[in-house]
Amino acid sequence: MDIFKEFIPARLFILCIGLMAVALYGCAAGPDFVRPSPPEVHRYTASQTPLVIAPETGEPRQHIRIGQEISSQWWDLFRVPALSDVLRSAVERNRTIAAARATLAAARETVAAAKGSFFPQVDISADADRSKASGSTQISNLYSLGATVSYTPDVFGDIRRKVEQQQALAEFQGYELAAAYLTLTGNAVTQAITIASLRSQIQATADVIAGDEQNLLLVRRKFEAGKAARTEVLTAETQLASDRTPLPSLRQQLSTARHALSILAGRLPAEWSPPDFDLKDFMLPGDLPLTLPSELVRRRPDILAAQAQLHADSAAIGIATAQLYPNITLSGSLGQQASAITPLFDQVNRFWSLTAGITAPIFHGGTLKAQQRAAIDTYHASLATYEQTVLEAFQQVADSLQALTHDAELIGAARQLLDTANTALTLQRLSYAAGKSDILQLIVAERAYQEARLGYTRAEAQRFLDTSQLFVALGGGWWKTNFRNAPK
Repeated sequence: MDIFKEFIPARLFILCIGLMAVALYGCAAGPDFVRPSPPEVHRYTASQTPLVIAPETGEPRQHIRIGQEISSQWWDLFRVPALSDVLRSAVERNRTIAAARATLAAARETVAAAKGSFFPQVDISADADRSKASGSTQISNLYSLGATVSYTPDVFGDIRRKVEQQQALAEFQGYELAAAYLTLTGNAVTQAITIASLRSQIQATADVIAGDEQNLLLVRRKFEAGKAARTEVLTAETQLASDRTPLPSLRQQLSTARHALSILAGRLPAEWSPPDFDLKDFMLPGDLPLTLPSELVRRRPDILAAQAQLHADSAAIGIATAQLYPNITLSGSLGQQASAITPLFDQVNRFWSLTAGITAPIFHGGTLKAQQRAAIDTYHASLATYEQTVLEAFQQVADSLQALTHDAELIGAARQLLDTANTALTLQRLSYAAGKSDILQLIVAERAYQEARLGYTRAEAQRFLDTSQLFVALGGGWWKTNFRNAPK
């Protein structure tokens, strides 16, 4: 009872301080974060985006669907089952995704650790001390066992701002994971289309070489029969060697694309090779969803990551501001202390203490105000970075929309050129076989057809690539997936 009576005044003192802290608890230093408003625009390009993208030569049309939701598995729209299988495996095995997941998990644990500062900190300790004074023969022992409690009331919101900052940084890591997912899926589709395009170009080149070999055989027969000059044979041989030249480079590009896709899928090139994608197996998506500009800033992970970083830097201003105000600490201890183990837990050997303290900054050589100004400057830098990220995102969408329009023009012109070159080549072969034209005319026709066929293949592949880039530029529907919960 005596201890309790002694304890009452101290409890009242600490209670008063606690009540004062509660009364001030609603005041958090620094600004409250406000999400930036989206740009006040209603389209991505200076001119109105056409709702129908239609080549003039009967190639597939594409329809722009403004405001339509993007499919979370947008690559399925190409109707290539092997591509969908590769993407599914890549999301599960890609090491960049795995690292981003682990980083996000660590950030979430940091938030939990920061929240622990809201609560009293309780520790228990035990000590045993044996000592002998100089010049004395007596040895003394001291045993102690006790618990300490400390608590820092968050009067001016320092802890709240630190928790807010860590939560914003965790959001940042979450959006960084989403950005890694979007980059992975976009790059994987790009490599798959590149593989298909290169295989088509290699096949086209091989067909041209086969035609050159046939021409050379025909010229040699005519030369042996005395109906052609030696120069015609040399011209045919030169053309064959020239058309063989691009093959090694195309094959190297194909190998590079295969290896890149293997790495994206989280596998070694020696243990796994991507499927042999064929360009004719890809179907051009007919409907292209177009996110409204006001929604793009709520969907793009890079914009959301920049916004989360801006939020964290806003909270940092509050943290720096809170350092300008007094800091209150409350602590208490209760324990037992004795010179021997046996009487350690006797009531007479009990001790306790209660402490309340307040520390107010008076003079720090301008450090605290400089830290506050630095935090404000950092916030302004993050705001500029956020605004630049928004600008670049809108540019990417605008570029993709314009590219699709120009792709339609290009594929139409390439189709017309290919048909014309094919007809011209057929006529030249008949003319040369009938002896009505020379080898040079045939080679010119062969060259024109080769360039037209390769040009059409590249134009077709570019249309697929720009379509996939539009899906990526619009966010790729990542918010409707569960990739963040996939196995690590």
